[in-house]
Amino acid sequence: MGLLTQQKVVGCITKVDRFSPYERITAIGGGTILAPWKMPLDEAIQSIELGMLELHTHVGGHRRKVVVATAASGRKYLRTEADADTPDNLLSLPPCP
Repeated sequence: MGLLTQQKVVGCITKVDRFSPYERITAIGGGTILAPWKMPLDEAIQSIELGMLELHTHVGGHRRKVVVATAASGRKYLRTEADADTPDNLLSLPPCP
């Protein structure tokens, strides 16, 4: 982690079909009511890959690092280190406002 790396907790997601595990998350967000944040998925992926952003989730009392993964199709997506091959921990988050 570099000096300019931001750390954020992901608390919500945006996706096309909320209940389909195969639909790609399109944005992530978090923060507080007074200081919410939201960013498009591609921006989050690029920021993680450049070492500018470190994301975590807090689900069920467990802190999990969010990492960039690549599907068999070559498309990049986010998942937590605890997930084997699908972004289930992220999908359990509520929708972003």
